[in-house]
Amino acid sequence: MASADLTWLIVRNNSAFLLKRNRQNLTLEANNVKGKNSFRYSGLAQRQTVGVEPCKDGKGIVLVTRKGKGLRHPKNNYTRVELKRDPRRTFRAIRKLTSKGGYRKDLSMAAVRRASAIIKSQRPVVPKKTGRARKE
Repeated sequence: MASADLTWLIVRNNSAFLLKRNRQNLTLEANNVKGKNSFRYSGLAQRQTVGVEPCKDGKGIVLVTRKGKGLRHPKNNYTRVELKRDPRRTFRAIRKLTSKGGYRKDLSMAAVRRASAIIKSQRPVVPKKTGRARKE
């Protein structure tokens, strides 16, 4: 298996996931929490990655982590945990699994922010009440 550095050298400028717009290099690859095209956040080059996705039923999120071992078996390489409780418990569980579990402390806050954005987008939109015109 190629090292992470070699994989990054191959993938950084030549990838189907790259988006180059407005002088920014972004990426759409899976398990890239920030969406930046950098070695630190890369979901392809790093051995251990963290990803946050919405649940299929539209309620809650799925925390996806990649194991360091068994890179030759992609099917068994990812661990998916559904978090469907209230947002505070969800954020606490993400912090616990990433930083306190000794996994990737540097991605902990980015994963919490991504989860927060997904949960906020899943809330129903409440229409604002408009004031009625008074009759005089």
